[in-house]
Amino acid sequence: MANTQNFDVIVIGGGPGGYVAAIRAAQLGLSACVVEREHLGGICLNWGCIPTKALLRAAELRHNLDHLEEYGIEVTGDISVNIDKVVKRSRKVASRLSAGVAHLLKKNKVHVVSGTASIAGKQAGKWAVAVAGDTSETLGAKHVIIATGARARQLPKLESNGTSILSYKEAMVPKSIPKSLLVVGSGAIGIEFASFYRDMGVEVTVVEALDRILNAEDEEVSAAAHKAFEKRGMKIHVSASLKSLTETKSGVDAAVEIKGKQQTISVEKVIMAVGIVGNTEGLGLESTKVKIDRGHIETDSLMRTAEAGIYAIGDVTGAPWLAHKASHEGIICIEAIAGLKDVHGFRAEQVPGCTYCRPQIASVGLTEAQAKAQKYDVKVGRFPFIGNGKAIALGDDEGFIKTVFDAKTGALLGAHMIGPEVTELIQGYAIAQTLETTETELMHTIFPHPTLSEAMHEAVLDAYGRAIHF
Repeated sequence: MANTQNFDVIVIGGGPGGYVAAIRAAQLGLSACVVEREHLGGICLNWGCIPTKALLRAAELRHNLDHLEEYGIEVTGDISVNIDKVVKRSRKVASRLSAGVAHLLKKNKVHVVSGTASIAGKQAGKWAVAVAGDTSETLGAKHVIIATGARARQLPKLESNGTSILSYKEAMVPKSIPKSLLVVGSGAIGIEFASFYRDMGVEVTVVEALDRILNAEDEEVSAAAHKAFEKRGMKIHVSASLKSLTETKSGVDAAVEIKGKQQTISVEKVIMAVGIVGNTEGLGLESTKVKIDRGHIETDSLMRTAEAGIYAIGDVTGAPWLAHKASHEGIICIEAIAGLKDVHGFRAEQVPGCTYCRPQIASVGLTEAQAKAQKYDVKVGRFPFIGNGKAIALGDDEGFIKTVFDAKTGALLGAHMIGPEVTELIQGYAIAQTLETTETELMHTIFPHPTLSEAMHEAVLDAYGRAIHF
């Protein structure tokens, strides 16, 4: 590889896993290169986490306007939504952050190459990475990190068409607000879109194949969310199987089997949110020992694949499909490559999950059912936001916080929330788990008043029969 440009590490993919890994490599004195085929920041920053939150913020404001009189504020005149401006702001936010990633990479002297990369073999102890773009070139490195992310899963004969049947990308940049919408799938992506469009005044129906929505969440949270969404006017069908989608002059007819009975749901638009699949194609992995299981690359806790010198991080490695998980894996991977002695292997159960619907949902660790399945003797605490002064003052007291402890050791096994700003609160429990905190330290911690976080304290106290305010 005498004629190639060589680095210590080449990262294929510039998303939240890839660019973070490259920056950490540079911090540790390693020469790093990122190869990105489309947008720095990846799907999360450009078409996922960030722009959807901008959309959801607009929907939240729209909802709040309908309730201003409850706070003694009167607004005269009609309220309208300019969807073009809503989308434009969302795209502006994404573009700003993408430019920020480019700046960070430049600041840390990370070499960035635009193009599509594939592994072209190994020579003299280094992997050759071929890049096809405006100009073709070959790069070399001892270590290659695959951070290519994932894409929306398509169901046979139910594929998105970009007009009436939408993927998350088309759903994020609507040219107009539909009167009716069917969301297929009730994971975080599907529910966030359902929440956004419902707050924009759309008649929303959700179809879920499993027996409950948000199946990854604790059953009590799932049930509370279902109730809250129906209260907002959503129609939700669980144990429902989508059989076909037929375009009509007015939109789409969806043939759905709901608990054994056939039904046709007619809507203007359909959003398909049935999961994602890793981008593993075209990477040249066929000539390596890298193992792929159901569309995702297998790794160990240090993100190593079965092929020495090749690593994988982020969505391409499977669930949980979360940006912060990808970033954390990137740091673990690089620190292991650099030979740091205090590297802790990745643990999926310590990844907090957030769904930015209304009400918000957040969790970390084991659900009550998972803890019992693992033979833990559990203590469970609950505290409703209706007993929290700050939530009542905000006019947003729907939901609760639930904690799950190991009765023998006092270890916090899991925490599950639904309610106001819980996506910001969950990190408190995540830190507690990292520190291996027990119920004693949590109970002795002083939580400020009045705050929503007081409900976290009360949920811990309740697990041990000591709740004060409920």
